[in-house]
Amino acid sequence: QVQLVESGGGLVQAGGSLRLSCVASGSIFSINAMGWYRQAPGKQRERVARITSDAITNYRDSVKGRFTISRDNDKNTVYLEMNSLKPEDTAVYYCAAFKSSSRFGPVDYWGQGTQVFVSS
Repeated sequence: QVQLVESGGGLVQAGGSLRLSCVASGSIFSINAMGWYRQAPGKQRERVARITSDAITNYRDSVKGRFTISRDNDKNTVYLEMNSLKPEDTAVYYCAAFKSSSRFGPVDYWGQGTQVFVSS
């Protein structure tokens, strides 16, 4: 089992920045990639960014150039730096861990989520 604990959410004005952190513990040797998802009220959960153990990243189009995913393997932590935030970025953000190395592999573990609210 892998446990994921997020932190760093909060309230920010449009144009502002936030950094989310996710610390992984447990059987982390089984994890090939980490990622961030988000879910806004009334909407489906969507992938925001993903990073592999080789630090290969990919992002959804709406956050490219504004969000950066990174990882610190020594600290078992993955980060999501969010800049130029927009009200439409408001959502609960979830950390995710993947056993599969495939970009299209399923999420195997979820964090509990952290709320991000961007005011206009």
